Amino acid sequence: MMDVKTNETLRATALSIIQEELHQANKLINVVDDNFVSICRAICECKGKVIISGIGKSGHIGKKIAATFASTGTPSFFVHLAEALHGDLGMVDSSDMVIFISNSGEAHEFKVMSPLLIKKSVTSIAVTQNLNSFLANQCSYRLSTAVDKEACPLGLAPSSSTVNTLILGDAIALTVMTMKGFNQHDFALSHPAGALGNSLLLTLDRLLDDKQKQAFCRADTKIVDAIELMCQTGLGLIAIVSDHKVIGVFTDGDLRRAIHQNHDLMLPIGDVITPCFKSSFSDQLCSKTLRFMTTHSISAIPVIDRESEKFLGVININAIHQAGVC
Repeated sequence: MMDVKTNETLRATALSIIQEELHQANKLINVVDDNFVSICRAICECKGKVIISGIGKSGHIGKKIAATFASTGTPSFFVHLAEALHGDLGMVDSSDMVIFISNSGEAHEFKVMSPLLIKKSVTSIAVTQNLNSFLANQCSYRLSTAVDKEACPLGLAPSSSTVNTLILGDAIALTVMTMKGFNQHDFALSHPAGALGNSLLLTLDRLLDDKQKQAFCRADTKIVDAIELMCQTGLGLIAIVSDHKVIGVFTDGDLRRAIHQNHDLMLPIGDVITPCFKSSFSDQLCSKTLRFMTTHSISAIPVIDRESEKFLGVININAIHQAGVC
């Protein structure tokens, strides 16, 4: 039968769990020593892959750590400890490095697998609470999770131990990332899809379609014809081009002023254009252009080639937002 507790008791229980996990996590500060640095250097110098292996809750944490390594410039994947003993060990060769995750370090699978890795001359790292365990004594390096108490009220469910392991994994992977000089552009190459990839990789030339490329006219084009072109392209701006280069722009605001001032719409557009304008190069990141346009309160801008300065098209804020850049 379920033991019904008061709201206050339940809140107190939850807070005690969080406080215990924070207390245990704080102990990791003392783990970041010369041994920690040596492990990071060894991983950075690894010529092959970094393979994470574990079983149970440790295995779940290992999957996340492997994903963090892989996305920050260190080729890595997770191998379930039991599966490794039934064929997956063939994925590992002498140029690789294996990181074992185990709270006790005494699982039977380690006692089978460790001698095989030693025979293959594979460098190994033990991440464990028990530095005197079989696993720790068999590995090339060992790293303590620094946990002496689980946050679980029963003291049984992996809680503090898994949190600390995850923190250690992040600390190692991101330190190695820094050592390798892995930057934003590199990160984007590992995350090309979605808003992240678009913000870090997408350039203006990839957004230009036929409609945007046609948003221009010559200076002798009649205002009424330019208005029709603006309606067709719907970008809020058309470029005025001479010898393939932009000499001015005509915007929705220019149109309103022309009508308000009773300009003859049969006059050439060159009489009412804005000769001073902002533009952007086609190879510029959309995210950078968006910030520039927002700063200058611009809704649309001509796009030109960096080398030739030839007109390529017109881009507006809506097109950039629709591409997933914000």
